Amino acid sequence: MPDRGGGPTGPRIRVGRPSRRVRTLLMTLGVLAVLGMVFTMFAGFWTDWLWYRSVNYSSVFTTTLWTKIGLFFVFGLLMAVAVGFNIWLAHRLRPPLSAMSMEQQSLDRYRMGIAPYKKWLLLGITALVGLIAGASASSQWRTWLMWVNGVSFGQKDPQFHLDVSFFAFDLPWYRFLLGFGFAAAILSVIAAALTHYLYGGLRVTSPGARATAAATGHLSVLLGIFVTLKAVAYWLDRYGLAVKSSDFKATDNWTGLRYVDANAYLPAKTILFCIAVICAVLFFATLWRRTWQLPVIGFGLMVLSAILIGGLYPAIVQKFQVQPNEQAKEAPYVTKNLKATREAYGIDDAKVTEYPGTSATDDKTELRDEVGSTASIRIMDPNIVSPTFQQLQQIRNYYGFPTNLDVDRYSKDGKDQDTVIGLRELNLDGIPKNNWINDHFRYTHGYGAVAAEGTSVDSQGRPVFTESDLPSKGDLGTYQQRVYYGEKTNTYSIVGGPQKEIDYSDDSGEKTYSYEGDSGVNLSSPVNRAAYAVAFSEPQILYSGAIGEGSRILYNRTPKERVEAVAPWLTIDGDAYPAVVGGKIQWIVDAYTTTNGYPYASRTTLGDTTADSLTATNNSRAVVAQQNQVNYIRNSVKATVDAYTGEVKLYQWDTQDPVLKTWMKAFPGTVEPKGDISGDLMSHLRYPQDLFKVQRELLSRYHVNDAQTFLSGSEVWQVPDDPTNKSGNAVPPYYLSMKMPDQKSQVFSLTTTFTPNGRDNLSAFMAVDAEAGTSDYGKIRVLKLPTNTTVNGPKQVQSQFNSEQDIAETIRLLSGGDSEVEYGNLLAVPLDGGLLYVEPVYVRGGGLKYPLLRKVLVTYGGSTAFEDTLDEALTKVFGAEGTTPEPPEDDGDDTTTPPPTTTDPTVQEALNDAQKAFDAGQEALKKGDWEAYGKAQEDLQEALQRAEDAQAEEDKTGSSPGASPSPTPSPTGSPGG
Repeated sequence: MPDRGGGPTGPRIRVGRPSRRVRTLLMTLGVLAVLGMVFTMFAGFWTDWLWYRSVNYSSVFTTTLWTKIGLFFVFGLLMAVAVGFNIWLAHRLRPPLSAMSMEQQSLDRYRMGIAPYKKWLLLGITALVGLIAGASASSQWRTWLMWVNGVSFGQKDPQFHLDVSFFAFDLPWYRFLLGFGFAAAILSVIAAALTHYLYGGLRVTSPGARATAAATGHLSVLLGIFVTLKAVAYWLDRYGLAVKSSDFKATDNWTGLRYVDANAYLPAKTILFCIAVICAVLFFATLWRRTWQLPVIGFGLMVLSAILIGGLYPAIVQKFQVQPNEQAKEAPYVTKNLKATREAYGIDDAKVTEYPGTSATDDKTELRDEVGSTASIRIMDPNIVSPTFQQLQQIRNYYGFPTNLDVDRYSKDGKDQDTVIGLRELNLDGIPKNNWINDHFRYTHGYGAVAAEGTSVDSQGRPVFTESDLPSKGDLGTYQQRVYYGEKTNTYSIVGGPQKEIDYSDDSGEKTYSYEGDSGVNLSSPVNRAAYAVAFSEPQILYSGAIGEGSRILYNRTPKERVEAVAPWLTIDGDAYPAVVGGKIQWIVDAYTTTNGYPYASRTTLGDTTADSLTATNNSRAVVAQQNQVNYIRNSVKATVDAYTGEVKLYQWDTQDPVLKTWMKAFPGTVEPKGDISGDLMSHLRYPQDLFKVQRELLSRYHVNDAQTFLSGSEVWQVPDDPTNKSGNAVPPYYLSMKMPDQKSQVFSLTTTFTPNGRDNLSAFMAVDAEAGTSDYGKIRVLKLPTNTTVNGPKQVQSQFNSEQDIAETIRLLSGGDSEVEYGNLLAVPLDGGLLYVEPVYVRGGGLKYPLLRKVLVTYGGSTAFEDTLDEALTKVFGAEGTTPEPPEDDGDDTTTPPPTTTDPTVQEALNDAQKAFDAGQEALKKGDWEAYGKAQEDLQEALQRAEDAQAEEDKTGSSPGASPSPTPSPTGSPGG
């Protein structure tokens, strides 16, 4: 044959088998590769087991693991058997002789090719489908546990009169079984048809019958099973209408039956169920009739019925019966939806009362003293002052505070006060040099809590710290200050071994420490070290000399991570907050039980309803379950995480919640009874923000009780955008101590405002009693303003602030040079029928890179003030300037002789110095010279103190009879709180 090219010609070289040494090497490498993969999988499993055991929640790991394994093997085996049996049966039913045709001759090659491997091919196919089905089934472990442990809700749906647990726990499991059955039937039909075709049972182009009697009977039975499952699906779809979502009127996630569902879809599903049963019988009858004619006709009838009865008929009912008289037709179903939604979200007891929106008192001076008893107005914004805490209390660069601080209550002198608190956590970005030893062995923990009064600032606009310095000291008493677990602690640390840790530094130098807790996993075992070296992709863990006897590895260190891990069936609130409880720092975490199977209750997407201006501008403030759609939620668990030991405790909070009871049956012993909550811990528990945001979103539509009003959409509210920033997101709810009109005293509350849909004026004010342990805890009060009056909403109030000439000019001066004005939380407080708005204004200026409170904005009843202190602003708004001296009595003399008004020289000198300091402060303010301004404020306070002391001494000794000192000036340059 001619040379076809492709390379130089020459003698062929025979390639022999590899030598024994090469074969041994290749075999060894193969074995090592397999062992490596096996150990990698083992490392993940082993480290998980060790971690769960270290936090004393090993039962959660084992229950979850065995449930997944059980589902994997049961459903994997069922799928493998179903598909494998039908392949085997199709092969068994093959015709003894194949037809003599080109089609069959072509297939002979494939039959002969796979003949030696038939068993292995069958095992391979069944194993593959079994693995896929088992993996899919194992992901349904929550559905299985809820079904097998489900408890009754004690409430029935209004349509089918079944317990809510059927829809929440049973129906999801039945739907999974149905889906699995469909998958098994379809795969079996495909596998059997291919086998019949390969071995001649089915023919496409061959002359004669297209299918043997055996193939016809086999496939008919499989199709009959498929149609039977379809009949079951139609029957379950009837119940599914109670939890079916659709867009309807004022809500995008309406759930439950409407008129067309109850009067068209429901009977249509019943009719289709009957047709499907008849069709299935026709398929099974093919075993005797050996003809496809009747089953095909029946199947076609079922498809046609699904189109006409299941699609066209409901559309006709909607078009010609519902639309012409929609409100009358839909009203009964809207009433059911209103009731179910309010029950499912815990807003059924929300008290909505009419509120005038304008004060009934003509003389505002009478209201001045009522402000203090109505609310402890918090001018310290926890979302603004974190940089101030950072600058004044960071102490070392390797400490840091969260972007958003927290508001809590602490007792001082027997009286609770709102307190802004944050922990001095570890900040690895600030350590002197980053390396493996520093990052994971030396710098391991933060140190101490820092707290400040929420209602006041000092003379320079700085927080008034009640707990400060390093180590921290103040009103919080003695407690374990080391913070090994916190919101910013997102890497692992190895503690307790030969390597000492940096504890803190003071004037005497750097202090070292070695962890004394029993948290974490012991690394003394070589197996544990190897497993963590693989799991963390860090080989040094295996051989580092810094690890030795007593070394423990700490990881999963944020409170949210730890609670999610030990209770994977809970949905965790986006904001954990610290509290000093019983000599320890405890992170308090709110957790929710949810379901999307509450009949007639409209759904909400948690990620959307819990998003606001804080989550949009702060990466550390998370939203709840971004894509999770639910229509039932309860704050059923309060969890704590010890900042030193990492110990996690789950406390049952909602003792009536059936979802929590179900999970407690599935994971017994993991949740402690509510009675175990100590009084000290109870005093720091509060109503969670994320639940409140979900409820306020629902109440914007579901505050009405009348179906006609709901359908008209005339009473729809909206949560206003945050006017203090440009994020365009909803205003966050605010914590403060206040009292609503029907309350006798202040309580710690969570508040928000509403505006009409598409407008900016105020439509309602909402507050919930956030004081845990009280009888009114969780009670929602809504003040509904008249629709025929216009009361300014937050955006309008902010615009009013910014538009007033004097205020705008002052803000322009404050923001001059490199200064920056930041608006704090715009608080609204109901007062005598009207709304009092208060907003602190902060300035970052000059060499100061942190915000200081410089002004306070106040408005009420159309009056606005922009002053240095809250007291001054309130005085200006309410016109309460103090008491005017009474004039002297008339003694009948025509000549009026004024009384002597001599002033003590010491007092007068001090007042003169105060005026000079005030003038100097104002001049510095105009120039943006913050250093000079701060000095002037110190001089002002010192001079005023001298005047006060001198006057007190004069009054005591009576050295200047008849002296009447000049009124103490109230300089507007003093931003005291």
